[in-house]
Amino acid sequence: MNAALSLVPAPVLPSVQQLLQQVHPQRLVGAVVLVREHGVLRHASATGLADRESSMPMRRDQLFRLASVSKPLLATVILRLVAEGALDLDAPVQRWLPQFRPALADGRTPSISLRQLLSHSSGLGYRFLEADADGPYARAGVSDGMDANPLTLAENVRRIAQVPLLFEPGSQWLYSLGVDVAGAVAEAATGETLQALFARLLAVPLGLRDTTFATTDYARLATPYVTGTPQPQRLQEGDVVAPFEGTVDIEYSPARATDASRFPSAGAGLVGSADDVMAVLEALRDVQASQVLPPALAAEMGTPQLGEQGPPEPAGWGFGLGFAVLHDAAASGTPQHVGTWRWGGAYGHSWFVDPARGLSVVALTNTLYEGMDGAFVDELRDAVYADLEAVR
Repeated sequence: MNAALSLVPAPVLPSVQQLLQQVHPQRLVGAVVLVREHGVLRHASATGLADRESSMPMRRDQLFRLASVSKPLLATVILRLVAEGALDLDAPVQRWLPQFRPALADGRTPSISLRQLLSHSSGLGYRFLEADADGPYARAGVSDGMDANPLTLAENVRRIAQVPLLFEPGSQWLYSLGVDVAGAVAEAATGETLQALFARLLAVPLGLRDTTFATTDYARLATPYVTGTPQPQRLQEGDVVAPFEGTVDIEYSPARATDASRFPSAGAGLVGSADDVMAVLEALRDVQASQVLPPALAAEMGTPQLGEQGPPEPAGWGFGLGFAVLHDAAASGTPQHVGTWRWGGAYGHSWFVDPARGLSVVALTNTLYEGMDGAFVDELRDAVYADLEAVR
C-alpha cells in the first residue's frame, strides 16, 4: 500500500458509502471510488473484495485492467505530441503510416486524420460491434486489444486497413479501433514505443505510479468477474461475453495484463489504479495548474467533434477527443452540467468530470458489465450529487 494513501483517514460521502454497501456482493464484487471537488478529496473508498475466492479485500491501490479507460489517457499522450509539433490533428495520418489506406465500398481511399481517429468518426469500427461473429474484422483477424492475440501493433493496424471503411471519414460517429491506430501513428511519428511515450509524456509529468501496458505486480491486480445470478462469476481466460444486446462477444484475456509481449492497445490495453486515473482527469480539468496540455488543445478534447452525433445511449451526449461530452443535460436526465465528460471500461469501470462543478469521479470495479453501464453507474452519480448538494 502506498504510504501516502494509508496515513490519512479517507473522507467518505454517506450516500455513496451506503450505495456501495448495497451493491456488494450480488452486483459488484469490489470497487474503488474516488471523488474530488475543486481538487479536494471528498470521498475515497475501497469496498468489497479484490478476489472473492481468497477473500482478499479491495484496496485503494488495487490495480485494474482499464480497458477503454485507456482511451482518454492515450488521447492525452497524443495531444501532447500535437503540442510538441510531432503530430498534427488534421493532417492525413498516411503522412506517418503511408500503408494505412482503408478503402470505402466504392473503392476510394480517403485520407483519415488524427482528429477523426480520436473522435470515432474515421469510418473504422470494432470487431465486437459487428453484426455477426464472421464479420469483416473477424475475417481479417483483427484484435480489439482485449484478447490473447499474439499480433504486433503494426500487424493489427495492417489488418484493420484491409477492412472496408463503414462511411466517409468525418461524416458519422461509430465507436472504433481509431485510438489503437492513433497509437501506431504516435509510434511511427516519434520512433518511440507507446509505453515509452506514455511514460515520458504522462506518467513522469503527473507522477503516475501504477499505470502501464503490462504489470509485474501480480498481487495487486484485481480478479475480474462477470455479472451473473445469484452472484457474479469469475472471468476465465478466453471467456467470451457480449457487452451489449445485439453485439457479438468480446474475447477476454485477463492474462494479457501481465504479458509484456502483447501489443500495446492504446484503446484498451492499460493496467492502472484509481488514483492514477484521477490524477489524469484532474490534470485535464485544471490544465492551467497542471500544464498537461495547452488550454486550446484541452478545450478541443472537451468539444463535441460532430455536434450532437455521438453514442446512441444515453441521449444528449456527443464525443470529443477521447471521451463523451454532454451537450443536452435535459435529454440525458442527468444532474451533470453541459460540458461534462464521461466514459468507462468493459472490465467494469466508469468515470466522469463535470468541469462547471469542479467535480471528478472515478469508479473502478472488478465486475463487468455492471460497473460500466449497469444501474450502479447512474446510482453512484446521483449519490455523489446528492451528498455534495447537501453540504453546500
